[in-house]
Amino acid sequence: MPSIVWIWLAAVVIFLIVEILSPSMMFVGFAVGAFVSGIFAWFMPEAYYWQIGIFVIVSLILLPFTRKFAKRITGEPPAQSNIDALIGKVALVTGDIDPDLGGKVFIQGETWRAVAEEKILINEKVVVEKVIGTKLHVKKKISE
Repeated sequence: MPSIVWIWLAAVVIFLIVEILSPSMMFVGFAVGAFVSGIFAWFMPEAYYWQIGIFVIVSLILLPFTRKFAKRITGEPPAQSNIDALIGKVALVTGDIDPDLGGKVFIQGETWRAVAEEKILINEKVVVEKVIGTKLHVKKKISE
């Protein structure tokens, strides 16, 4: 067996190990490309440029397909958790919110510091726009 074939087989093993350590389905295409190049090297061991060209072409062709497959098997991203789940929720103002000083809101059983661009009085309802650090950025809820 020509020595270049061993190099391609080692590349296949390395790409598969990297894929196992980072399951992104990105390195599978490279492993298949190295395998096809190894088969070509078996028959034409001196054609180094062809081997590299085959590796590049096969890898580039398989890359989009493996990414689509990875997205399909991973499914939908998990639901928002922690503080990101607060965005868009309605909170009750428990301490007047001043544009310069901030205030407090009560949401999902917890009291949070809140800031707004306008003055919002106690017992009014607000909607959480974003969360930065430990502060909720809110706006006055429009009555329905």
